[in-house]
Amino acid sequence: MAATLVFDIETIPDVQGIRSLHGLPEELSGEEVAEYAFQLRRASGGSDFLPHHLQRVVTISCVLRDANQFRVFSLSEPECSEGEIIQRFFDGIERFTPQLISWNGGGFDLPVLHYRGMLHGVSAPRYWDLGDGDYHDSRDFKWNNYIGRYHTRHLDLMDLLALYQPRANAPLDDLAKLMGFPGKLGMDGSAVWKGYCEGRIGEIRDYCETDVVNTYLVYLRFQCMRGALDKVACAAETEFVREALGRIDAPHWKRFLAAWPTVGPVK
Repeated sequence: MAATLVFDIETIPDVQGIRSLHGLPEELSGEEVAEYAFQLRRASGGSDFLPHHLQRVVTISCVLRDANQFRVFSLSEPECSEGEIIQRFFDGIERFTPQLISWNGGGFDLPVLHYRGMLHGVSAPRYWDLGDGDYHDSRDFKWNNYIGRYHTRHLDLMDLLALYQPRANAPLDDLAKLMGFPGKLGMDGSAVWKGYCEGRIGEIRDYCETDVVNTYLVYLRFQCMRGALDKVACAAETEFVREALGRIDAPHWKRFLAAWPTVGPVK
């Protein structure tokens, strides 16, 4: 079994970057600097969603599935700095050359990691391999690499299921719940900045981890639909995930399993 890596990131405003770009005084608090940036965005377009290069990465959560393991883990503050978080993520790609799976990773997560990675001098040669690298299988990457939108080494499940039509995009939370999975628990993306300001980085990490497990479960249904798994194999892998989570002694997985009392058949 080739390695599959499902990933999701959580970000906050890059307060120091905003302060530097706009010449804001050091006396302003982080919350005040962020609010200044939010107001600028609202005035220009009606949304306070900051551009990708001003999104500072505080957590990357992953599901790693290969022949030997199903593992959920996070690269997160305060254990790592932003540069370390991003470098360790790309180091994993360097080591495993996994199939990357995301939900809106092409539209958000990966562009953020590109910009922020450059700011920190991150090295990611395997990820950027377009068929001209030094790896023994590099030539294969000319036709299937992590960068091409219609290639599958990175599969943005949201983008693909919508047939690359933004107006057809579905929320992960809705789709997961419609399939009988728990969906989002505890917080959502809009609450991350407030939670970070209140020192709740652990809750942000837990929320991100449940998101990647929801993504993996939806991905299994996709694999069933495209014929890569039959219904028996899909149900068995889904149950395997449930059992693996049950062995983790953490409150957020207890809540997740409580919201997912049974594993029904693939419809």
